[in-house]
Amino acid sequence: MAGGGGGPGCEGSNESDGDRQYCELCGKIENLLRCGRCRNSFYCSKEHQRQDWKKHKLVCKSAEQSKRDGRETESAAAAAPHGKQRELVVGGATLRALNEEDYTQKSGEACGGGSGRRGEERPNGHHRPPLQKLALEYIIPCMSRHGICVLDDFLGPELGEKIAGEVRALHSTGRFTDGQLVSQKSDSPKDIRGDQITWVEGKEVGCRAVGHLMTSMDDLIRHCGTKLGNFRINGRTKAMVACYPGKGTGYVRHVDNPNGDGRCITCIYYLNKNWDAKVNGGVLRIFPEGKSQFADIEPKFDRLLFFWSDRRNPHEVQPAFATRYAITVWYFDADERARAKEKYQTGEKSVRMELNKSSDEVTKVF
Repeated sequence: MAGGGGGPGCEGSNESDGDRQYCELCGKIENLLRCGRCRNSFYCSKEHQRQDWKKHKLVCKSAEQSKRDGRETESAAAAAPHGKQRELVVGGATLRALNEEDYTQKSGEACGGGSGRRGEERPNGHHRPPLQKLALEYIIPCMSRHGICVLDDFLGPELGEKIAGEVRALHSTGRFTDGQLVSQKSDSPKDIRGDQITWVEGKEVGCRAVGHLMTSMDDLIRHCGTKLGNFRINGRTKAMVACYPGKGTGYVRHVDNPNGDGRCITCIYYLNKNWDAKVNGGVLRIFPEGKSQFADIEPKFDRLLFFWSDRRNPHEVQPAFATRYAITVWYFDADERARAKEKYQTGEKSVRMELNKSSDEVTKVF
């Protein structure tokens, strides 16, 4: 490899290679270079290829094979249309994960291709389309296609800052406890999840703004009606307020609802102003089922995230190196929840911990 360290050089990537297009070392998905020898692996830079060479050389094809491939394959510069983004296949649809473009919507923009109509006006002058419009024209189609949906600038900076202030005040009271695992199979739970949490209804003293957030979340889900998958949503948990205190704390790859406890939608609101993921880390990385690609969600201030809670969306919180706050609510499918309660009452172990963990926090909202 040029520049020292051994290994083959890199070439521009061919976008037609689909599923393999991510950096083998860090997972980055844009501006990739292809291994010039095996032509099957990609890197975001020559430096990352150099760092990964010790492992990659064990599977890298010979230079002779690379030459044969080179005669059969067009160069990436000629083959890939200018500016084309790598596509991530999720549930039969394509998701351009780069810059979160397909599953991210700014709440202050009109839905449906920019009709220009204004919706709710906030005290700070920030405009948002009506929640019903957001639900019908953005959230439902996005969840149907991708199972992931991001809404930026959800409540506006004024209310967002009030929520953040309430959460910081809660944290200062010492009410937060270490996050618990669904199954205590590990002797070191903190090696699996490093967050500190507390549960709130939104009606407590000092939680008025949090309550407004939860009402807005409920309104969005209500406006979606029965069009979110095949679910019949009739309730949710209380709000889990979580803090990752920095120092490299995170949460290893997991599934929120692996065993059918009733949770169907995970909804997360982020509270971190001026968050720089390159410096602070803390990215939520979602791994859509059956795919090697992933979607990175930065915990940006006033950002609302939805995704399916079941095995379709394993995810992890990457190590955070600054204090990271978020509020999570899980919505329940009525039928799956009823089946889970029946199993729980008969002592089936597969749902016992999940129900024990969240049954006291169930709130009927519809």
